[in-house]
Amino acid sequence: MSLYDDAVLVLKSHEGQDELRQAYLDHLAAHPDGVWKACHAGHVTASALVIDPERGRVLLTLHKKLRMWLQMGGHCEPADTSLEAAALREATEESGIRGLTLLPGGPVRLDRHPIPPPCHCHFDVQYAALAPSGAVEAISDESLDVRWFAYDEVADVADDSVVRLLEATRARL
Repeated sequence: MSLYDDAVLVLKSHEGQDELRQAYLDHLAAHPDGVWKACHAGHVTASALVIDPERGRVLLTLHKKLRMWLQMGGHCEPADTSLEAAALREATEESGIRGLTLLPGGPVRLDRHPIPPPCHCHFDVQYAALAPSGAVEAISDESLDVRWFAYDEVADVADDSVVRLLEATRARL
């Protein structure tokens, strides 16, 4: 199955956010290359909020280009076999943590947001990744910093999309 086909199946089975979910599906129907960065009309990305429920905290990255505290994530790559694989790869690369596992049940949320040219927007499919006990993070080349934040600190450092992702993740836990 291609990454495009996987994305369509994942989105068709995602519950909630019906209008936004349909916008994702409409975009993919109009753009067969819509899972790739080269699609300047916008493209699907995959991200994961790294969470440590035992200690009530999440790991955020200070994005090098955007200079914002965000969940781990980014563009799909040709080796990605699914959106889940892309989200897990991105979370592992950007957090430095081995042994992450995605929270069962598929994506936690969808978040469409504008980005600087030449592209116009990211159609982000957001997962949650559980950190193993004793996880040790590391800063990647794509980050200025990575840091654990208590649940109640996230709203002070991150934007509303990260706060909504944390709320949805905690509700699923």
